[in-house]
Amino acid sequence: MALSPLPPPALREVRALCFDVFGTVVDWYGSIAAEVQRRGLPVDGGEFALAWRAGYAPAMQQVRSGELPWTNIDGLHRRILDGLLAERGVPLDDEDAADLNRAWHRLQPWPDSVAGLVQLKRHVTIATLSNGNLSLLVAMAKNGRLPWDAVLSAELFGHYKPDREVYLGAARLLGLPPQEVMMVACHPADLRAAAACGLRTAYVPRPLENGPGGAMQACSDGVFDVVAADFVDLAAQWDAVRAAR
Repeated sequence: MALSPLPPPALREVRALCFDVFGTVVDWYGSIAAEVQRRGLPVDGGEFALAWRAGYAPAMQQVRSGELPWTNIDGLHRRILDGLLAERGVPLDDEDAADLNRAWHRLQPWPDSVAGLVQLKRHVTIATLSNGNLSLLVAMAKNGRLPWDAVLSAELFGHYKPDREVYLGAARLLGLPPQEVMMVACHPADLRAAAACGLRTAYVPRPLENGPGGAMQACSDGVFDVVAADFVDLAAQWDAVRAAR
């Protein structure tokens, strides 16, 4: 996808950026694969990471449909993990499984994430808007030195993205109308759901989200308000527009 400059009319209204986290801000694939390999589990780290992540959307859908009562992401991750360990015949006691599950609290930021966020924070409020539970997001921020102004989680609204309650709830908690909030994500479906709620959108592709050779979600040119190569590029485009005022 070709990069586009930030449109001044859209950008000048934006007072807060809300970031998807898994994949957009942090490298879940590389972090989980490395954690599995470090523990010496008798599985391929990359394959295990992909399988664990593959259970994420179906598990959230079980909650969204009412098939499961409200369960936070730590709980859903543990359900998926227990199933994967049983399927693969991997013996792991409860304490070790619990610690492995907390690997999602220790995901590493992409190389541009911290620098770009620091730059963006000079201009606007920056916040998470993730399906991850609050304790997970706070631990991840501490571990990765992510400089959030606010940590917003789907858990606060009792809904998972792409339910509109999450996007509109974030704008409400920030005290802003939806059009003054911009959703930043590498997942087009997340951005489309945010746009349907009146939020502005910024697409930041992460070609390595699913590992080397992994597929990205399909996306067309001209769909989103902003396209940036990474967070540093997003901040640079923002600086240019602000300087031109």
